[in-house]
Amino acid sequence: RVPRQILPNIAKCDAHFGDSDPTHFGRAIPIHGMAGDQQAALVGHGCLKPGMAKATYGTGTFLVMNMGERVPHSASRLLATVGYETRQSLAYALEGSIFSAGATMQWLRDGLKLIKASPESEAISSSLQDNGGVYLVPAFAGLGAPQWRADARGAIVGLTRDSTSAHVVRAGLEAVAYQTRDLLDALKADGASVQSLLIDGGMTGNAWAMQFLADICEVEVACPEFQEVTALGAAKLAALGSGRIKSLKDAPAAKTRARWAPKMPSGVREKLRAGWSAAVAGVLATADAARN
Repeated sequence: RVPRQILPNIAKCDAHFGDSDPTHFGRAIPIHGMAGDQQAALVGHGCLKPGMAKATYGTGTFLVMNMGERVPHSASRLLATVGYETRQSLAYALEGSIFSAGATMQWLRDGLKLIKASPESEAISSSLQDNGGVYLVPAFAGLGAPQWRADARGAIVGLTRDSTSAHVVRAGLEAVAYQTRDLLDALKADGASVQSLLIDGGMTGNAWAMQFLADICEVEVACPEFQEVTALGAAKLAALGSGRIKSLKDAPAAKTRARWAPKMPSGVREKLRAGWSAAVAGVLATADAARN
């Protein structure tokens, strides 16, 4: 059992956490902003009202929604967390984690050698009329929310003699959108509906993938001009703690670089989602069989 007295004190995100060693910068600099990476990104995006949500697309994907001042309880196996707490305001959040996003592109590049660089996936995917019925379930390290199955393993399903490497590459990009939709459906089941999704991370540079994301999720997707949103959130908290701004609402809003609105016909979307659900069900059935 860890003695309570050796644990650090819990402080608000804009508290004074101490000062830097003056030998580093020539003088002691007060440290005011402190937040976890996903919470900092939530603040960086300006998700200060309940119902606002952001998703960060890096090696994995982390979707976080501001749930307001009450502790949320998820029946859909999402994680309840503190979004941020300052001396003025408190916001709890629900979070869903996807283990493989950019990591899937890395595997297609380094493992299968299907692409030389991740940006190639955009032109490859857009060159196809459809996905050819091919789905990639990137459970390389298991499945995260909402399934939470560490024993699940990845699979590529729907292959025929007409399938090409391009279909596999496209399936890797599509998987990110399908998994994001699974998280949004979990939020909806918990009574939280997303109208617009604010995004950041390396994968947001792929316009084809972001349009597909908007189409599958049936929400507008918006990407800021300034991509270091996590650092921006920490800077906003530091500005608040040091008195440079009076409220997080006073911080300048990030300029939007691009927006994507859903335009896929509903029949096409539902067929794609049904194929994805069947692929995931197959992966889970295989994991169940391996347990026995």
